[in-house]
Amino acid sequence: MIRISHVALVACIVISGNVAARAIDDKALADETSNEWLAYGRTYSEQRFSPLSDVNAGNVSDLKVDWYIDLPDAQGLVATPLVSEGVMYFTGSKNMVWAVDATTGKQLWKYIPAPDPGRSRSSFLHGSRGVGLWKDKVFTTTVAGRLIALDKATGEEIWNVNTIVPGTPLYITGAPKIFKGKVLVGNGGTENSGSRGYVTAYDAETGEQAWRFYIVPGNPADGFENAAMEMAAETWTGEWWTMGGGGNAWHGFTYDPEFDALYIGTGNGAPWNRKIRSPGGGDNLFLCSIVALDPDTGEYLWHYQTTPGETWDYNSNMDIVLADLEIDGKERKVIMHAPKNGFFYVIERGTGKLLSAEPYADVSWASKIDLATGRPVEVPGSRYEDGQALVTPGPFGAHNWPPMSYNPQTGLVYIPTIHQYLIYSDDEVDLNTWESPDWFAPVPTGGEGVAFEIVGNRNDGTRGSLQAWDPVKQEQVWEIPLHSPWNPGTLTTAGNLVFQGRADGDLVAYNAETGQELWKEHLGLGIAAPPVTYAINGKQYVSLLVGWGAVFAAIGGQEASDLGWQYGRHMRRLVTFSLEGDEELPALPPPEVPEPLAAPFFEVDEALARTGEDIYGQCSWCHGQEGLAGGSAPDLRASTIPLDHDAFGATLRAGRVPLGMPAYDNLSDEHVKALQHYIREQANLGLE
Repeated sequence: MIRISHVALVACIVISGNVAARAIDDKALADETSNEWLAYGRTYSEQRFSPLSDVNAGNVSDLKVDWYIDLPDAQGLVATPLVSEGVMYFTGSKNMVWAVDATTGKQLWKYIPAPDPGRSRSSFLHGSRGVGLWKDKVFTTTVAGRLIALDKATGEEIWNVNTIVPGTPLYITGAPKIFKGKVLVGNGGTENSGSRGYVTAYDAETGEQAWRFYIVPGNPADGFENAAMEMAAETWTGEWWTMGGGGNAWHGFTYDPEFDALYIGTGNGAPWNRKIRSPGGGDNLFLCSIVALDPDTGEYLWHYQTTPGETWDYNSNMDIVLADLEIDGKERKVIMHAPKNGFFYVIERGTGKLLSAEPYADVSWASKIDLATGRPVEVPGSRYEDGQALVTPGPFGAHNWPPMSYNPQTGLVYIPTIHQYLIYSDDEVDLNTWESPDWFAPVPTGGEGVAFEIVGNRNDGTRGSLQAWDPVKQEQVWEIPLHSPWNPGTLTTAGNLVFQGRADGDLVAYNAETGQELWKEHLGLGIAAPPVTYAINGKQYVSLLVGWGAVFAAIGGQEASDLGWQYGRHMRRLVTFSLEGDEELPALPPPEVPEPLAAPFFEVDEALARTGEDIYGQCSWCHGQEGLAGGSAPDLRASTIPLDHDAFGATLRAGRVPLGMPAYDNLSDEHVKALQHYIREQANLGLE
């Protein structure tokens, strides 16, 4: 059916069935004993720990496919499926939402929102990391910033609100956070244009805005929204508000029912380079922080800043996990947090006091965290004071959004970890004349204010790893080196198990205490989404979405391209396992690295190629850095379309909106020609 939202004129399609609807409330979302998976991190604790143990270290080797669904319309799949009363809810590409029978995969309903209008770099983001459940509703978001409430039983749209100023190139990729009858969303897009980060809570019943909290202060001449912003402004210098300031919170929201507090993980600066946005220095609150808010009003309670005055894109949007730990013989109610900057933090939940912090990966920007002050002891030169610096971690972080999990039985946290060294350089940046980018210009500039290049991995060659971390002793217990730096999030269970998918297409189960590999199943395609587990009628299932994607597929360069997950070559799926499974997954084609086309008749003009390189910046978020596509879109070096000026120009200007490509109708013939020369230059390099 076609429906018109009563809040906004947005068409949608619902392929409808009818499912039972149970009211989900705070009590259900806090229940650690549940057999279901009701929220992104399973419960309010965000531990991603399940008490189920029918599948365990002794029998996991018998796990087989129970059912699966082909998802031919999908591309990158990153969502965490939710399970309630025998029904699974999940998001796919183009912001679609499915409800399926969690025991068979039979579709019950499917919601297809209207395409979001406008154009932005965010079009490479194929969908969000999941939905939220509350009472009789399912909440979902769109990349371009809409928050939508659906009827849990039918999938019909109830209300639909825009959370972002129209025309701005911000986006939503995180799952909505539900608590106390409210729905919280943030947004990303700090690098697209100057932006001032904020989070917003909406009434779950009506969609009316309940409150909004800005993460960085605005122009002091306009006054401050609250005392927190006035306090934060004291930590900034220059005219930061002309560049937005940043802090966008796109992930990492946790509600704590014991302290009735909402914890927000905040983002990096706009621009990254503090020399530009705050030239006199300063901590720049509340960038790269955990900020505790009153969930009813959005009022500031306390904060802890992980990276004062950040200048490396070390945001703290990573998951915020709640636990009770025995530290020095005393039970402490804590937050566990492993942000990009490479330190693992244990923080007191009631006050924000730092209890401990140690590096969980190589860290070169700071030697330690001073427990007396809570501040990092920075290594001189790491802020590229002299124009360049070799630094680890890099902008991908030592840990990105793929969630870690915590097992209270083993006392260990399981972290998907990245090991990369980069050179940051602002040698070619005019710090005095730099301006925030206009992403809607034909040749947009980046919003970083600093260049960066990956130059190596850990000394032993490790690119990425799964590690078990003891948060009390603050030390690694075991580690599994992995081929790719980017791998999905983890799940741990009372069956003494840890599950993790891999970029190479394997789903693996490990002994949670020792790290011993117990079971592995190759699913035919790289995995970007974390697994979940649930039980229905006494039968335990393990389920995950299989569809290579996410930011590494978009901008991972040679490493992403070499995985061979070419665009359009492999079927995306939802795959579910059990000990009683007897299904066989149809085979998928093997990985194949794109081979650039030879075009000896095309003579590259180097000057045009340099202009095209600047224009290609907006293409790279789908088609790959330097033309090296990682699977989010076709490899243009291997396509015949860029060889034909007229066909290429028509494609660029019209876009391919149903496939996720926006229309670049402001590109001139000269722009198109320059792009052709850059793409051919990169193709020729690939043929050498």
